[in-house]
This record gives sequence, structure tokens and C-alpha cells, in this order.
Amino acid sequence: MNTNPLAAGASRRSIVLLSALMLALPVVGQVTLTVHTDRPGARINPAMWGIFFEDINLGADGGLYAELVKNRSFEFPEPMTGWFMIRPSHARGEVVVRQDRPFHAANPHFLRIRSEATTPIGVSNEGFRGMGVRAGEGYDFTAQVRLVSGVPAVLIELVGADGDTLAEARLKGLAADWQQRSVTLRPRRTDAKARLNVLLEGPGTVDFDMVSLFPQKTWKDRAGGLRADMVQMLADLKPGFMRFPGGCIVEGSELDKRYQWKNTIGPIEERRLLINRWNYEFKHRPAPDYFQSFGLGFFEFFQLCEDLGAEPLPILNCGMACQFNSGELVPLEQLDPYIQDALDLIEFANGPVSTPWGAKRVAMGHPEPFNLKMLGIGNEQWGQQYLDRYVAFAKVLKAKHPDIVLVSDAGPSPADERFDFLWPRLAELKADIVDQHCYANPIWFFSSAHRFDKYDRQGPKVFFGEYAAQSDQIVSVHNRNNWQCALAEAAFMTGMERNADVVRLASYAPLFGHADGWQWRPNLIWADNLRVYGTPSYYVQQLFSRNRGDVVLPVTLAGEVTAPAVARGGIGLATYRTAAEFQDVRVMRGSETLFTSDFATGTAGWQLPADAPWTARDGVLRQADQNATSAVWAGNEHWTEYTLTLRARKLAGSEGFIIVFRNAFQNTRVQWNLGGWGNSRHGLQAWLGVQEQLVAQTPGHIETGRWYDVKIELRGPRVTCYLDGKQVQSAEIPLPVQDGFYASAVRDNAANEVILKMVNAAAQPRRVAVQLQGVAEVGAGARATVLAAESLAAENDFEHPTRVAPHQQEARVRSPRFRHTVPAHALVVLRIPVGR
Repeated sequence: MNTNPLAAGASRRSIVLLSALMLALPVVGQVTLTVHTDRPGARINPAMWGIFFEDINLGADGGLYAELVKNRSFEFPEPMTGWFMIRPSHARGEVVVRQDRPFHAANPHFLRIRSEATTPIGVSNEGFRGMGVRAGEGYDFTAQVRLVSGVPAVLIELVGADGDTLAEARLKGLAADWQQRSVTLRPRRTDAKARLNVLLEGPGTVDFDMVSLFPQKTWKDRAGGLRADMVQMLADLKPGFMRFPGGCIVEGSELDKRYQWKNTIGPIEERRLLINRWNYEFKHRPAPDYFQSFGLGFFEFFQLCEDLGAEPLPILNCGMACQFNSGELVPLEQLDPYIQDALDLIEFANGPVSTPWGAKRVAMGHPEPFNLKMLGIGNEQWGQQYLDRYVAFAKVLKAKHPDIVLVSDAGPSPADERFDFLWPRLAELKADIVDQHCYANPIWFFSSAHRFDKYDRQGPKVFFGEYAAQSDQIVSVHNRNNWQCALAEAAFMTGMERNADVVRLASYAPLFGHADGWQWRPNLIWADNLRVYGTPSYYVQQLFSRNRGDVVLPVTLAGEVTAPAVARGGIGLATYRTAAEFQDVRVMRGSETLFTSDFATGTAGWQLPADAPWTARDGVLRQADQNATSAVWAGNEHWTEYTLTLRARKLAGSEGFIIVFRNAFQNTRVQWNLGGWGNSRHGLQAWLGVQEQLVAQTPGHIETGRWYDVKIELRGPRVTCYLDGKQVQSAEIPLPVQDGFYASAVRDNAANEVILKMVNAAAQPRRVAVQLQGVAEVGAGARATVLAAESLAAENDFEHPTRVAPHQQEARVRSPRFRHTVPAHALVVLRIPVGR
């Protein structure tokens, strides 16, 4: 099924709908957009927009890797995981897993079936949430088979979800030594939840190992290869690079569970099974049958990069387990084997046949080098311990391979204390490229499009290696791949493109999600056992990648680019490991009283958590548990530009108390943390779309038992905080942006076109006056691609895979000065032929 509307043509319904919406909605005030074609900026990295693959959500086994049999070598800790015994009432015999005289020592378990009757006995494999098979297509069954006794036949069956036999074949004349046997099955109908039966007919005993079922229609028809429809989705993106294999699986929860690339190459039977970190990471989405067979290993990753025309970017463990788990460290004096793994990987990818690891690549069928140019050292690590290990890697790798670009990382968040520690130190080390990550609500992406505008052009380059807008919370099962999230990502991507001299690489994450086997959402592409579709975010990525251009053209925006921003949001009172009490809360906007609470009559107007010890008595709101972290809330986003006053007293505990304000939508708020950090400092902290930033700190201490007068003034982005009448802190904290207009421009030298990307986040169309400064005349054939939706909540799904997808629209561009109306909540890409 072709789900690419850029190839398949526009949806007539979408065109009609968007045209109707543009006619019905009032137009927001005009925006003036000047594209400075006469002042071209940085050259864009041809590999800028890429993909990031990690084996999460059944991304590899059960997903991209087309093997249909789960636990084919019986190496899971519970050896019969994925298998169950079939023994009808008249059958006699047993099914056991053994280890004596295995087919290969790396996978020492095998299955023995013993039959003592003519009624078939054997096993069935459930696959990965079932096996998806299509009517009439070929599926190759292979297994290592050894006859122990008797002369039984082996019956191979594909069985539908309803128990109906879809295809069958028999193996006869079995050998006494291990021998690979194969047969092709062609199911007579399509079934997404089929299973595979392996049965003995007649008395005898037979051993089985490496039991496999692959579709013949794999990517490029490679035997034992990748699922063709899923790879096609990647190819349609035209990615410039592919980062692999992760992600957190690179680190492992402990070091013995880390990804080791050398265990993933060579013959399949030599690749040792490893538990997948996402098997047990989340209690709300456990996946106890999730392991890594490494049928998709480093050779296959490099081969896939070559197929896609994408630069390979492998990530290696740097001697650190995941710091969200054990944080286990390899002592620096024992780091040499990890560094040697990196050297050997470069040799495997690029070395001639005369080298040991280059010879292994050649033996696998690829005599030419893979031309590896980039290598990642660690994933999402932080702290001095990471810097120490990065320095050790960089010293050796730069000495022996100065041409290899090293990618370091700056922690899991884009602006927290871990990031603030790493970024300047990596700059001092003159790191090549630093990987930044961000999962946040759409408001973060809408508000952060200018993040890179003021970056030091002489500092490290940026790989924005993991990002995705979250509609609810990070790691929430309620996150949706909706149009609002995709639109926010598009707005942010214009900022990355405008700053392509700083941002050299960027990739959404995660890449794949299996509808029946996911641990994390949102994801760029969703699949089940037979189908696949791209999310709205997928089409945003596609539009940027397919319209990359060669050089940045500076843009200037004027007019009503955003609505006037004001400080808005409710308030909160909170404690962290402290008991405290509060009184006389008042919120004033000039002379207008927005809220007042003296707690004399209870907690009217407040939202209290059901399970926390907050009580109101004698005019005081008290949280009495000194070990509790808890908060109460009041107000809403209609409270603007106010002054908050109250009294607060610490009763017991290790910290002070916290006053929250600008508590608005999408997990966005600011708080004054008084007596935080072990009661040693006062600090302003901001959360933008769930991402935290420490704005400012000053030494400070809160005494137990003493009442303090607190005042906080909000004037636009300026926050001024007073304690007992004395100004303690003041800072500019940028206001969130919701309805902005965003733009970037590039030049495609081969096509001789200006490519203009515009994002309208407002609920009404925007009329844009465009000037192509430096262009004398435009050519014929300007074209627009529009990505929009009926609502911000719109999503694609298996039944409607292109509900939100690009379509072509007429573009009337007859001179270097023209007007174009950008629909509400839309991404528009204009390609304009220009004179040389």
C-alpha cells in the first residue's frame, strides 16, 4: 500500500476542506516576510535531516527485522517462551529443551520432540503478537534439524487466528546430523494473527534449532532480511543519516546488558541473545518476552544506511550504564576494551580485507567499505564521569582517526542543570558535535524556535538527536501523535534550519511503534503485523528532508508574528521534604483583586491532592508531613500580569517552601524555591512544556518557625521576588508562545529554486507579504505543498493513514514581491524558481 501522498497525489477531500476553512475563517493581521537571497548564509549539511533507530516498541524483532518466529533458538530465560505444546488426546510423547550436542555453542539450547504414536505431536509458535501473513505470498520455513530415532515426517503448518490451516508442508528423509531443512509455505488467505506449527507424524525423535519463518518479499528481496513496507517508509523520508542502535539500549540498565556490536555480526547462529532494556523498564507497559536476537545487527544497519543513501551514525557504550538505572561505571583504568571496540568498529566499517575486522565485513559479503564518518560516544549521559570517559575516547580516536567526527552528548534534557554543566565544558574541549535531546509538550517547541539564534558560531555543532512533542506527559500512555504536536515540531524545525551552521544533524525519536507491542509513545511510524502508516510528524519530517536545499537564506519577519504576550497562569503552594504552612494569600492585578484566601473558612478556590495531608484551620493552610512533596493549586490561565503576596512558615524538614506562579497550560509554570538545595539557596525555576530550567540562584536559608512575607510581581517576562520587603531575585523568563508565525528559507542550487517553509500556529489564516530580496524575476512553475488538518487533535491511523498528509496547492507567484495566505494551523512549503 502506498501511503505517501506526495507520490500518490493529493486528497481531493483535503483540498476542498482546506479551501473551505480558509474562506470561512477571518485572517490574522499581515506578516511581512523578507527572504535575503542576496545574502546567502551557511551551507546546509546534506545529511541534516535523518532518522534514529532504537529497538523499542518491537522496533527490530517483531518489527523491522522480518523474522516471524519468536525465540527461534530457545535461548530465552524461559526456553519455551513464545512456544506451546500441541498434544492431541491420542498423541503420546514429550517436548523438551536440551543442551547436549547443540547446533552451535553460542546458542546452546535446542528443542527435542519425541513421538510414540501416529497422532501428530509438537509445538506452535505465536510469533510477535501473532504472525502477519498475506494470501498467496511465499514464506520460507527453515530450521536446523537432526534425526535421533525412527523415521517420522515433520509437518509444518501455518494456522490462522481462528484455527484454520492456511498452508502446510512436510519434511521427510531427515539426517542423523544437524542439517538445515527448508520449505516454502503459501497461505491461502491473509491473517494478521497466524501461528506456526511444527509437528512430528509417526513414531520417532527429532531435534530442532534456529526455527525460522521469513517472508520472501523482504526489502530488496534479501533472504532473512527486513520488512519491505517498513523500510519503504524510511526510504520515502530520504534521510540524510541514520543513528543506531540507540538510545538507552546502548547503555543497558547494567553494563552486562549493554549493546555490544561485536555480538551482532557474523552468522546468525553465532549472535548471542540479550534481554532488551524495554523488557522491564516500565511497570505500566511490561514486555517480558522482549529480547534482542540481533538478526538486525551492525552489518545490517550499515547495509540499510547504504540502501537509504544515509550516513551511518553508530553509538557506542562509553563505559557507563544508564544513569536512570544503575549508573554502573567502568573504572577509567579499565576503559581500554571499550575504546578498542570503537577502533575495531571503524576498522570493520572502513578497513581493507587485509585487516582483521575489515576481513569480517568482506566475509559477510561487503568488500567495499561502508565509509563511516561519524561515531557517537555514549548516549544521554551526564556529569563529570561522562566527561572523563569522553576525553579518554577522544584522545585515542582523534589520534588514530582524526577524520572521524565524534558525537558527544549533553544529557537527557535541553536546559536543566545537567545540560548547563556539560555544554560549556564540551565547548572548552572543542567537541565536534554535541547531541541534545528534548521530549516536551508542544508549547516548548513553539516557544523554542529561536533557541539556536544566539549560539556561538565558533562553538560545538549540534546534533538534535532525540525530540518529539508530547501531547500529555513524558512516558504517558495518553500521548497522541496528533497534528498539534507535529505542527509544533515543524515550527521548531524552521529554527534549526535557519541555524544550519550550528545544527548539523536532527532526528525525531522514537522511530517505530508496534500497535500491539509498544512501550513508548508518540512514535514517528506505527505498524502492526501487516500494515504501516506515517503520523503527522512523519510528514513534517518528510517535507523538511525532501526540501532541504543547499544553503540557508536569511529571513526577516515583521508585523503580527505573535499575539502580544502577557504573563499568565495560576498559583501554587508547595513543599519538598518539608512541613510548612501558609496564610493571607492575595492575587492583585493593579487595583483588581483576582483572588484572596485567608483560609478562615476552609480551602475554597484551591485544588488539593486527595492523598496529601493539607488542612485549613485557624486561618492557616498547613502541610504537616515533613517528608512529603506536595502542592495545592488555584487560579487559571486568565490570571495575567499580577502581584502575588502571602505569608509562609517552615515547620520542619530539610528544605524551605515553594511558591508557584504562571502555572498555565501544557505543564508550564515558574516557581520560587525558597530554602531549596538542602536549605542553602533560593532559586527561580521554570518549566516550559514539562522541561525544567534553573533560571537563577542566590544563597539563602529559611528558618524553622519563622513567618516570612513573600511578594512576587509579574510584569511581562520580568519576575521580581521579595522576601520580607527586600528584593531577593529578579529575572527575565521568556513567555510561552502559542500562536506564532515561523519561517525559514533555503536555496536549491541544482533546481535553482528558493524553498520557503512557513508555519502558522494561529487559529486563523495569515496573509503573508513576501519579498525575495535580490531576485530580479521569478520563473514559472511555483508550487506549494500544504500540510494541515481539520483540528489540532487530528491523527492518522491504520484505517485513515493519510488523514493528515501533504497535498499540492496552486501558488500564484509572478514577481519577487507577492502575497500568500497560510491556512490556520498549517505548514506550507513554497518552491519558487528564480533567475540565476
